Amino acid sequence: MPTYEYECHACHATFAVREAISQHGRGEVTCPKCRSRDVERRMSEFYAKTPRKS
Repeated sequence: MPTYEYECHACHATFAVREAISQHGRGEVTCPKCRSRDVERRMSEFYAKTPRKS
């Protein structure tokens, strides 16, 4: 399940939300600190775990 990072424009908090790809974008995300809906998704790092050594 992917983790999406957000930043709140009201209180400037950053937080992460884990949700299924099929559920992403269907509901409104609210800031857990101030409960504002004025949030923006941030670009985050991506990494893949593979069975091979690099």
